[in-house]
Amino acid sequence: MADATNQIYESLQADNADIDVHIAALKAALMRKGLKEAVFDPTKLVQNNRSGRKLMQAYFRQRGVTVKYSADRTGGAE
Repeated sequence: MADATNQIYESLQADNADIDVHIAALKAALMRKGLKEAVFDPTKLVQNNRSGRKLMQAYFRQRGVTVKYSADRTGGAE
């Protein structure tokens, strides 16, 4: 699971190189673990703003992966 997530971070840093392959690997890892969503650290994202996070969620959702973000400083009420 951690390897699949790290591959996503690396792909995002490399201008989304092979992102669909990495999303498929992440989806398979989630299924093996019986999980329904992937959790990402927003500080590791290339576009760590609301628009960038929402775009990532939408793109992953279209490929069958629900994205959540770990506790962060994005302005949410905590």
